Amino acid sequence: MIGVSPSRAHSNLFRCSKYFIFFSRWLVLAMAMMRFYLQKATHKGLYKSIARTLKFFQTVALVEVGHCAIGIVRTSVIVTGVQVCSRIFMVWFITNSIKQIQNEESVILFLVVWTLTEITRYSFYTFNLLNHLPYFIKWARYNMFIIMYPLGVAGELLTIYAALPFVRKTGMLSMRLPNKYNISFDYYYFLIIVMLSYIPLFPQLFFHMLRQRRKVLLGEIIVEKDE
Repeated sequence: MIGVSPSRAHSNLFRCSKYFIFFSRWLVLAMAMMRFYLQKATHKGLYKSIARTLKFFQTVALVEVGHCAIGIVRTSVIVTGVQVCSRIFMVWFITNSIKQIQNEESVILFLVVWTLTEITRYSFYTFNLLNHLPYFIKWARYNMFIIMYPLGVAGELLTIYAALPFVRKTGMLSMRLPNKYNISFDYYYFLIIVMLSYIPLFPQLFFHMLRQRRKVLLGEIIVEKDE
């Protein structure tokens, strides 16, 4: 990297390697999904076939929140934290915990959206650090979300909705009174609150990306408030 100090070049190389590894992992996941569908000609059983890999990839993404917090990556820690934590919740506490909904079309919807989004995002980060960013990757990074974000949210909400009858019937992850802790918790109503939380959160994330799109693609100078 011409004109870059050795320490800065080393830092960029480390980050580039990390992003390329993340990109490769999501590409492997995408190939596994395509191979399963081509062999089985059905989406049923697809989640189960990639569950272990998905859980690992999505949990490791917590590292990104830490990187944002300490300034390694110049991205809003709140935006990144909400995205990562909501996905971990969807994987571990919804889809993985309730096997009865794993074959829902909505699960495949958010899986496809996540995979395409992450492949695009990490390829953008990698090529950007190498100072060789193809325009089509830049364009995809700041345009695909306009469709992908709503589709991903729809997939997540429909999956949670599909889980509600099972959660209510079984009382899973709920705590009823009386108990020795004298605490009551109803996972069914908690999921309803989670669904309602998308109403204020989704617009914030979506408009954050719109502002980034205007800044990167249109060259507008955006002054954002501290988050």
